[in-house]
Amino acid sequence: MPSDVSQLLGGYSTDEFLARFWHRRPLLIRNAIPGFEPVVPKGELFALAGRDDVESRRVARKGRQWTLEHGPFSAAALRRGGADPWTILVQGVNLHHAGADALLNRFSFIPAVRLDDLMISWASDGAGVGPHFDSYDVFLLQATGRRRWRISTQRERELLPDAPLKVLRHFKAEHEWVLEPGDMLYLPPGCAHDGVAEGECMTYSIGFRAPSAAELTRGYLEHLADTIVRTGMYADPGLKPARSAAAIPEDYLDRALGLIGQLQPTRAGVAAFLGRYLSEPKPDVFFDPPKRPMARAAFGRAARKQGLRLDGKTCMLHHRGKLFINGEPAALRAAPGVLKRLADRRELPPETAVDEAASALLYAWYENGWLHIGAQA
Repeated sequence: MPSDVSQLLGGYSTDEFLARFWHRRPLLIRNAIPGFEPVVPKGELFALAGRDDVESRRVARKGRQWTLEHGPFSAAALRRGGADPWTILVQGVNLHHAGADALLNRFSFIPAVRLDDLMISWASDGAGVGPHFDSYDVFLLQATGRRRWRISTQRERELLPDAPLKVLRHFKAEHEWVLEPGDMLYLPPGCAHDGVAEGECMTYSIGFRAPSAAELTRGYLEHLADTIVRTGMYADPGLKPARSAAAIPEDYLDRALGLIGQLQPTRAGVAAFLGRYLSEPKPDVFFDPPKRPMARAAFGRAARKQGLRLDGKTCMLHHRGKLFINGEPAALRAAPGVLKRLADRRELPPETAVDEAASALLYAWYENGWLHIGAQA
């Protein structure tokens, strides 16, 4: 019998999948999750689309005309639907629903720094978001109903002019499949695809984070601005009279370049930046601290008895002797094995031995709402 991950990947091991398909070519996986039942029913999904702390969109199509609206949406508006095929897309469902978070964690064979979120789309008959391509890897898991997927490796990227979303102007399908509940399609970056609902359906999209060079560079520069400590000032002993009062002297430029040029990235410095940057919660993420937090000693007893679990919105990473949680660094000197295990598995089982320093960190995170008493359900 194949393992759960092997089943998820169509009988391939993680090593085989990553070597043969990841970032390379599509893979259709029939019955990736046998007997799959949606972890977020339609009613719960629509309720999430009505919240102002959840990113949601409504896409409708009439011929080759598209409309795009951003949520939150009222329950009445979602009940009314529309005469034309329409889709509701809800981003980051794993941040707000334990079942969605557990499903996303089934893909933890991919490093957490690459895993982005679980988006769920509900579509009426004939609805979709048009032929398009993504700049990141994605798994498309059919949750309910049927969706017809057409894909293409075409290089042409011209988009429909004046459309509110990125729809390819010309799309020529090379492969076509109908997916049913439990079926899944993996697509590498740049693979053009078009999914159309055949009857009402829901599709879960497991997306992966791929920051651009510009995003990383901008983030690193902002990190330097917040963290760097420099001493000294510009100085120019032996200054010569100005030949042109408004000109920037070459000597000034040389001295400034010497000061700025000292900021050479180091491996340790970039690791510290990535830990903060990649674990930073998204702007619309908020945590709910306990209204009446238990005392430190009571917390310790409850943690030993019931275990601990990270909040679904918490991101926790580690690199060698450094730990990062929700954009903040922490030392791994205290029980490094325990804290790494919490980061990797997102929970600590009951009776886990924790020393005083680690207990202090865990309690502070509990007070912040970053972790909770009780192992995963």
